Order: sequence, then structure tokens, then C-alpha cells
Amino acid sequence: MDRARDRIVPVLAILAGLVVVWYIAAVLLNAPFQRDLDRRAGEAPDTVAFIAKTLSQPKPTMPAPHQVAANFFENTFLRKITSNRSLVYHAWVTLSSTLMGFAFGTALGVLIAVGIVHFTSLDRSLMPWLIASQTIPILAIAPMVIVVFAAIGVTGIIPKSLISTYLSFFPVAVGMVKGLRSPEITHLDLMHTYNASASQTFWKLRVPASTPFLFASMKVAVAASLVGAIVAELPTGAVAGIGAKLLSASYYSQTIDMWSALVAGSIVAALLVTLVGQIGRLVDRSMGARPA
Repeated sequence: MDRARDRIVPVLAILAGLVVVWYIAAVLLNAPFQRDLDRRAGEAPDTVAFIAKTLSQPKPTMPAPHQVAANFFENTFLRKITSNRSLVYHAWVTLSSTLMGFAFGTALGVLIAVGIVHFTSLDRSLMPWLIASQTIPILAIAPMVIVVFAAIGVTGIIPKSLISTYLSFFPVAVGMVKGLRSPEITHLDLMHTYNASASQTFWKLRVPASTPFLFASMKVAVAASLVGAIVAELPTGAVAGIGAKLLSASYYSQTIDMWSALVAGSIVAALLVTLVGQIGRLVDRSMGARPA
């Protein structure tokens, strides 16, 4: 109980602080438009009434937390999953490309890491290009990928998954390289003393040692994969997905819908990171690691 309390209380305290700051920002950002509305209507509300109006505008510059919460609840629990306004429906569309891109990115990152660790030439030639690849803005790459694949007749989930792969493979590759190189020299010398082959050293020493690094990097990768899937939906003209929801809401200045979609994306990311973390703990326990 104490352990759970020590984890939950700090998170709730930070969340409460963010909500307070959010309300203050909403009042400050919505106040100019509300003053203009009151001036046109010939009204002069007192401070309390004015603040209440800034927090209840139908299309505010920054929606208040309770407006976002109400919109999120309505579009998550009060609508059919198949409805075009359901956040569950949009989240599932984005999640499908996220998971595919994450799977591809993880596999690619592991393969690159194994090659870099075992071949010095790859370490010297490939790693600088991997680092350079991450300096290119994803907003510049996404339209090009979509256009190129559309030209050859490939549309739908595949191009979006490739953009997710582009963002997710790098942290996996870097973490896996660090993990495969983590065994100490004494451990490697011991395997040499046992006359272990290169494959035995890899599977019995390097891979188990790399597991914590792999799952730590996979947490970063799965969140990056979700970002890639959302960004990939923006230039495609998609009608479904969190990115499509954000784009359509921005066209019609539906800021509450935009923030609600952002909250949905954040929740999906948190669930994915938590799931990867839980799988990592299960793998560690199956390998004999003691719980922290």
C-alpha cells in the first residue's frame, strides 16, 4: 500500500497542478475574445461572471479541462464504436498502423543492432547515417512517402506503418546496441574459457544482458510509433484516425474536439508504454530477475 501510494500521490499532485495551470491559461487566452463579445452585446459582467463565460465558450481558443472531459466522455462512451465521431473508432484506426509500424521498427532495430555489434564496418559506416536520418523532420518525409507509395498503388495502412517504422527503429537500434555490448569483459572471458562459440555467447550472454535495454528503448519506440501514425494521417486526406480527427477539427475551429483527440492519443500512448513495460517485467521474471 505504501509503495502504491508513493507512486500515485506524486502523479496526482502533478496532475492537479497542471489542471490549475490549464484553467488559468484558458481564462487568459479566452479573455480577449470574450471582452469583444461583451462589448458587442453591450454587457459588463462582473469578474466571476466574466471568468465563467471564458470557460464556457463553444469555440474557445483554449478549452477548459471540464469542456474537454465532457467532450471526451461523450465521444468515447456515449457513441457507437462504429460512429465517425467515436474516439474509440479513431483510436483503433491509428492504433492498427501504430502496432504494425512498431513491430516492423522493433525487428529492424534489432537486426541493425546485431549487425553493428558483430561487424565493425557496419558500426563505422551505418551508425552515422542512422543518427543523420533522425535529423530529418517527419513532417517532410511523411508526404513524400505517401505520394511515392500512392504512385505505385499502395495506400492505406502500409504507408502509415512505414512512417511509424521510421520513427521507432532508431531508439530500438541504439538501445539494443548498448545492451548487446553491456556484458563485462570478465563474462566474455568466461565464455571464452568454456570454449563457447560465437552463437552461444550471443544467445546465452549478450541477448539476456540486452533485455532490459531492449524494453526500455521499446517504450520510447512505441510512443514514437504512435506519433508517426498520427503525423502520417495528416497528408493522406484520411477520414479516420486521431490525426484525421485533429485535421478535421482544425478546419472547423472545433478546438474542444481537437483537445479531446489529443487526450485520446495521450491515453493510447500511456497504455502502449504500460503494456510494453509489463511485458518487459514478465520477461525479466521468466529469466530469473528479482522484482525491484
